[in-house]
Amino acid sequence: MPRVSQDHLDARRWQILDGARAAFARHGYEGATVRVLEEEIGLSRGAIFHHFPDKAALFMALAVEDAQEMADTVAAQGLVQVMRNLIADPNPGWLGTQLEVSRRLRTDDEFRGGWAARAEAIRTATRARLARQRDAGLLRSDVDIDVLTAYLELFLTGLVSHLAAGLPTSDLSSVLDLVESSVRETGLIRG
Repeated sequence: MPRVSQDHLDARRWQILDGARAAFARHGYEGATVRVLEEEIGLSRGAIFHHFPDKAALFMALAVEDAQEMADTVAAQGLVQVMRNLIADPNPGWLGTQLEVSRRLRTDDEFRGGWAARAEAIRTATRARLARQRDAGLLRSDVDIDVLTAYLELFLTGLVSHLAAGLPTSDLSSVLDLVESSVRETGLIRG
C-alpha cells in the first residue's frame, strides 16, 4: 500500500474540519448526522473517521482549534481584539461552533469536563494580558483582574449571541470602544 504524505494527511484533516464546521453551523451538533457530514465534507465516513474517532471528537477538534486561536489572539492583542475581529468578519461557521459549545456545556457532562481546560486557557491568557496592561498603567486599578476578565467574557458571550442572531452590527465598533475604555485607566470618571 502506498504511503500518504504528512502534507496530504494534514490537508485532508483541514478539509474535514472545514466541512464539519459548515455542517455544525448549518444543522447544529445533533442535526449534523454522519450522512450530513459526508455530504458537507465530500468524503466517505471511512475517510472522515480515519482522522477522528467519532462525531464528538470531530466537534471537539473544531472547538479546540477555535479556543487556541482565540487564546493566541488574546495573548497578543486582548479579548477586545477577538471581539473586533468578530465584528469585522462574523464567520457563521465560527459563530455556530461557539453556540454549539455553549449548548453542549449546558447539556453534556462529558463535553463540559473535556472543555474546562480549553476555557481556562482563554481565561488565563485574558488575565495575563490584563495584568500586563495593569503593570503598564493602562488598566484601571480599582477592579480586580478576575472581575475584569469575567466582564469581558460576558460581553463576548453576548456579542456572539448578537451576531449569531443576525442583529445589526453598525454601532458595534463604538460599543467595543466603550467596553475598552471602561477597563482602561483613562476611561475612569472620577468625581
